[in-house]
Amino acid sequence: MGKIAMVLRRAPYGDINAAEAVRHAMGGVADELTVDLILVDSGVLLAKKGQDDTGTGFTNLEGTLKDCIDMGVEVYADKASAREQHLESADIVDGVKLASAAEIAELMQEAKTTMIF
Repeated sequence: MGKIAMVLRRAPYGDINAAEAVRHAMGGVADELTVDLILVDSGVLLAKKGQDDTGTGFTNLEGTLKDCIDMGVEVYADKASAREQHLESADIVDGVKLASAAEIAELMQEAKTTMIF
């Protein structure tokens, strides 16, 4: 079984990167791959509880992120990026793990394939 690291760097609403990242993550675990979804930069906003997508024209992805976690995707949010986006641990969807830069580097090193969104 292969391991994939999917890195989301962009905010969830504004372009299709976040939607594509969660879609690919779910597809990977459905195909019995080990998937780490790593949220960095403004991508950490995907992990925010109570997302407001009003007026964006995009589908709310909070429920889809929870589905990913339920399916077995390991989701990590970069601690420094979360601080920059003013997210506290209480603001983050249950099941998302806060990780240091060193922990994220280790996850990416362990992956056979890396996809960046």
